[in-house]
Amino acid sequence: MAKGLSILFIFSKNQLLVLLIFSIVSFVSISLISALILIISCLLLHLLLFFFDIGYNPSLIFCLPTLFLPQEQELTGLVVWVTGASSGIGEELAYQLSKLGVSLVLSARRVHELERVKRKCLGNGNLKEKDIFVLPFDLANRSSHEVATKAVLQEFGRIDVLVNNAGKIHSSLIVDTKMDFFKELIELNYLGTVSLTKCVLPHMIERKQGKIVIVNSLVSFVPIAISSGYCASKHALRGFIHSLQIELTKHPGIIVSNICPGPVHSNIRKNALTEEVTKTVDHNKIQDRQMATRRCVRLMLVAMANNLKEVWIGEQPYLLVSYLWQYMPTLAWWIIRKFWEKRIDLFKSGVVRIFLSKYQ
Repeated sequence: MAKGLSILFIFSKNQLLVLLIFSIVSFVSISLISALILIISCLLLHLLLFFFDIGYNPSLIFCLPTLFLPQEQELTGLVVWVTGASSGIGEELAYQLSKLGVSLVLSARRVHELERVKRKCLGNGNLKEKDIFVLPFDLANRSSHEVATKAVLQEFGRIDVLVNNAGKIHSSLIVDTKMDFFKELIELNYLGTVSLTKCVLPHMIERKQGKIVIVNSLVSFVPIAISSGYCASKHALRGFIHSLQIELTKHPGIIVSNICPGPVHSNIRKNALTEEVTKTVDHNKIQDRQMATRRCVRLMLVAMANNLKEVWIGEQPYLLVSYLWQYMPTLAWWIIRKFWEKRIDLFKSGVVRIFLSKYQ
């Protein structure tokens, strides 16, 4: 040991500096190599999940949240306002939340559908009539948001969780899409969500607590074709969410969650627009591999219970493409372009084969 020290002391300052730099470079190189190995391992795992169809096994997807994270029972007793509650993800959210014993506010345009959902929630046995408030309104009608918010506060006295779920999708090429259609999507998917959030936010700031859950989409950061207006509205929503999360830094009790599902079995695809506002796509031609709505909602509830800021939910190959776009964008860009070359031709010929377009 003494000999080693004596040798060290005869080094010049320049030699010691070289040794220090070499040590730092070696450490950084090893760290980068380890990180690269981890990323490659994750990608290989997802390739295996895709090719062997393991991605459809719920037990594999649920194992981590089930074993290590608080479950959705953490939401019991809260007042939860769900928009788009008449069908799809919103409807399933209402059913699963009702089993947890939350006070529910159900909003959408179709009153009769909301009443149907309410009856089924009451049939679960955990809620009484007074625990469910049906509040019909159109999210695109921003002038109604303040009145709706006051109605909820008058009914329950507080809003613990706002789930911005209402939205619309489309299937059409940019060159064929009317400008009115783009405007409608921005009004509903983006401005409607922003407006309702702004109405509820002061109440949460005053109480110093609350959860704002926004059902976004994987296409908010992964590019696709044939749904440009929808993608643009979701990209805008993603920017809004991230800015809001930063602005609420001094309000740690208020959590903003960006939920990004992939394709999900939902009535949103039945109401998908084509190139004009008044026309809808023939949903019988849609050929997507979609996640079960129940499974998607279960994962959403786990994310909400754990106050996660961003969650990607989907089957393979959608998650694999998302990871590639995040970590290897050049490769992902090449794959996506190659894939869509054929799909666009099929779409033009009337065969709707869409890879990443039927999102909530």
